[in-house]
Amino acid sequence: MKAITLKSIILVTLCLVLSACSAKTSTEVHQGSEDESSAKKVENHKSPEPEKNNHTSPPNKTDSSKKGEPFKALPPAKDAKAFKTHYTAEEITKMPKLEAHGNGQERSIPIGQTLLKGMADQTAGPLHHYRMVSFYGNPHSKQMGVLGEYPPETLMKKLIHQAAAYSNADPSHPAIPTLELITTIAQRDPGSQGLYYHETPEKDIQTFAKLAKENGAILLLDVQLGRDTPIHQVKLLKKYLKLPYVYLAIDTEFHVHKGQVPGVNLGHINGADIQKAVNYVSNLVENNHLPDKVVVVHQFKGDIIQNKQAIKPTNHIEIALNYDGFGIPGSKMASYRGLVRNEPVQYGGFKLFYKNDQPLLQPKQVLQLDPAPAVIDYQ
Repeated sequence: MKAITLKSIILVTLCLVLSACSAKTSTEVHQGSEDESSAKKVENHKSPEPEKNNHTSPPNKTDSSKKGEPFKALPPAKDAKAFKTHYTAEEITKMPKLEAHGNGQERSIPIGQTLLKGMADQTAGPLHHYRMVSFYGNPHSKQMGVLGEYPPETLMKKLIHQAAAYSNADPSHPAIPTLELITTIAQRDPGSQGLYYHETPEKDIQTFAKLAKENGAILLLDVQLGRDTPIHQVKLLKKYLKLPYVYLAIDTEFHVHKGQVPGVNLGHINGADIQKAVNYVSNLVENNHLPDKVVVVHQFKGDIIQNKQAIKPTNHIEIALNYDGFGIPGSKMASYRGLVRNEPVQYGGFKLFYKNDQPLLQPKQVLQLDPAPAVIDYQ
């Protein structure tokens, strides 16, 4: 009896050991199969190799592809040439003469690079490898930008066509189509709250959110503030900013104070107030396990943003300072140098006006700027 019991115990033990080994082997084979499959997927969807840049990433920081990119960057055409082949040796080592505006033409960083000199990017955000190309405006106004000039489907086709021009001009930074929707419009009427802005209807935001999602685009929600604070405006947009493909833009020129009226008085804002909004979005990203995002800050004149040094990227937010004045190329490019290159925040942005810029700069000219803009905005 004892012998039978002992034998049973031995058999049971042996079965358990074999079962465990089999399970482990099965798991390893299955895991290896998944890893191989994932590697093939990454290889099949690999973006063009970016030109070397002075990006820095923290140890163990996952890239955006591992988080799942909520957008589809436009691949360059098969015959698109590398960025530097568009320029002469002198252009590669110097800035455009128009940007230098009579001053030194030496570049602060090599041509084509987007991260400003001395800046770092600790995020897994899109501006490491991509460029955002956006159409700006509101569907209820043709005067405010492209978004009001066409029905959604036509608009999207035109945006993709414009963005593709940048993918072809610089294959190392494929362009992401971006819709910049003004969600709060500064106005001269104080309104019921006395804050001098009008809210874009929810149904319009939902329409553009759907349009962006269906087309692999980014939706950039723009706030014009009036007498409101950036942090309150951001909180009003919280449910949309919790979507992985929705980012934030702040139009600083429309932020006025007591006794001032948007459109009559030029607004101004403290960088610390902008930073509160940046930090709020950063916390939304972290707490909701979202892919890292971009906050775009608009500026067209030097004294609009005070205490600019208070604006800083976070571990989840990339910041692009977008120069958005219109006019002749020389004036625009010189202003970009003064506000973006000489007052670095992190990345540069550049707005172009289809109707007001004379002549309209072409992608090759825009990308020659120092630094090359990571955000291109069309109004």
